[in-house]
Amino acid sequence: MRVYEAIEQMRSMSAKGEMFSFSFMSYSYSRKKSEGIVTVEHARLTKQSRAEKNRFASHMLNYMDMDTMETHQCWQPLLLELNGEPLILD
Repeated sequence: MRVYEAIEQMRSMSAKGEMFSFSFMSYSYSRKKSEGIVTVEHARLTKQSRAEKNRFASHMLNYMDMDTMETHQCWQPLLLELNGEPLILD
């Protein structure tokens, strides 16, 4: 599955109140550092940031970890897996 197809599935599932699992490679632009692969077992996407608040908003996903109820962000091109299915960046 392609990354952008996976993002559409994630948005659709979130809109229906469904959860999904996904993995991505972490990366902090400000620290220029990765903590490696992150796997979230139960997630839902949250509202996207506005470009005025985050200049990279169009390249990021906001999500809530439903196990911890914490919100986080990840880079769209660094998505690796959705519900156990590997993704391809195309």
